[in-house]
This record gives sequence, C-alpha cells and structure tokens, in this order.
Amino acid sequence: MKRFLGVLIASMFLASAAYAADAMKDEKAKTEKSEKSEKSEKSEKASKSKGTKTKGEKAKVKAEEKKAEGKAKGEAKSEEKKASK
Repeated sequence: MKRFLGVLIASMFLASAAYAADAMKDEKAKTEKSEKSEKSEKSEKASKSKGTKTKGEKAKVKAEEKKAEGKAKGEAKSEEKKASK
C-alpha cells in the first residue's frame, strides 16, 4: 500500500511539473510575439514620422534612376547614329 501511494504521489508531482513547464513555454511564446509586434510597430511609426526611406526603398530608387540614365544615354546614341547616316 505504501508503495502504491508513493508512486501515486510521485506521478502527480511529475504531472504537475510537466503541466507547469508547458504553461511557461506557451506564456514565453506569447510574450516574445507581443514584444516583436511592439518593436515592429514602433519602428514603423518612427520611419513614417521621420519620412525616411528604408534600405530597400533606397535601392529601388537608385535602380530606377540608373535605368532612366541608361535609357537616356541609349536614346542619345541612337539619335547620333541616325544623324551621322
């Protein structure tokens, strides 16, 4: 009988410890998600309020400018060839 009670109490203790570990894991995941969302909201608000562009936006603008310059140079060369003929 003592052995049965000992096993029962031990299993209850281990079950409660496992349950608490799962609860802590879920709680930790929720706090990490909320912290990430708060950080992203803050960074979005800061970038919108400052009016600055992100690195990706800057790269796109530069690429578009280079394309426009290349087209202008190409058109100028084609006009020179037409004029020389």
